[in-house]
Amino acid sequence: MGSPPMIDGAFARWLAARAGQALLGLRAEMGFADAGALKSSGDKVSHDLIRTELAKWRPGDAVLSEEDEGSRLAWAAEVSEGAVSRLTADRVWIIDPLDGTREFAEEGRSDWAVHVALWARNAPTPHGLVAGAVGLPAQHRVLGTDYPPAYPPMTLEAATAGGARAIRLAASRSRPPVFLTDLAEEVGAHLVPMGSAGAKIAAVITGEVDAYIHAGGQYEWDSAAPVAVATATGLHASRIDGSALKYNEADPRLPDLLVCRKDLASRLLAALQRHAGVA
Repeated sequence: MGSPPMIDGAFARWLAARAGQALLGLRAEMGFADAGALKSSGDKVSHDLIRTELAKWRPGDAVLSEEDEGSRLAWAAEVSEGAVSRLTADRVWIIDPLDGTREFAEEGRSDWAVHVALWARNAPTPHGLVAGAVGLPAQHRVLGTDYPPAYPPMTLEAATAGGARAIRLAASRSRPPVFLTDLAEEVGAHLVPMGSAGAKIAAVITGEVDAYIHAGGQYEWDSAAPVAVATATGLHASRIDGSALKYNEADPRLPDLLVCRKDLASRLLAALQRHAGVA
C-alpha cells in the first residue's frame, strides 16, 4: 500500500486497511477448523502490525490498545519501558486490532472490524477524538473521519397498524442488555442482532440501522474509532444517561453508549431513563 499519508485521518484509514488485509490473509491461510487458534492469531497479527507502524510513523504518540499487557487496568503509564505516559501525552492512539474475534473466527461472517482512533488533548470536542477509522475487512470498506460518510437516511420498516414506522436498533447477538427488549417495544423498534461494536456503529453510520444501544461493559477501544466517525458524520453519540463520552481516562472502562440519528436521541434517552435505571 506504499508509504502512509501524513494527515492523521488518512493515516488512520491506511492503518485500518493494512491490518484488515492482514486479517483476511490470515483467515484464508488458517481456515476455520480451530476457532481458538484463529482468534489468538488474529489479535496478535493485527496488534503487532498496528503497533509496528505507529512506532515507525508516529513515534512520539502514546498508544492504548486492547492487546497491550495491562491495558484493562487504570495504569498511569504504558507498560513498555520508556513509553510516553498516555495520561500526560498530548496525543494517544486508541486501537482495537480485532473487534469481534468471535465473528472473525466464524466462516462467512463479516460483522467484525479494526478500530484506529486518535485522541488529542487540545481537541475541540468533549470526547477528544480528532481522527479515526473503522475497517470492515470482510465487507471490503473502511469508514473514516478523513472522508466521513453523508448523514444516513432514516431506515424505515413497513408501517405498523397505527401508521408508525419501526426503528431498526442494532443489538448484540450474544450479550444484549436485559432491558433492551422492553425498551424496543415501547419505542416501536425492531432489534437487529449483529456482531462487533464496530460493525453495529458502522451500520448506524451507513443507515442500515437507526441506533445502537449498549450497556453492561465495554472499554474505550471498543467505541473510540466508530464514535469518531459517527460524530464526524453528524450522528449523536453519548453515554446512555446523555452525558459525554470521554476517552484517554485513567480507567479505560466505558461500559455504555448510545449512537443514533440526532432526531431519535431525545426519544431514546427518555426511554433509557425508564428502562435502564439511569438518572
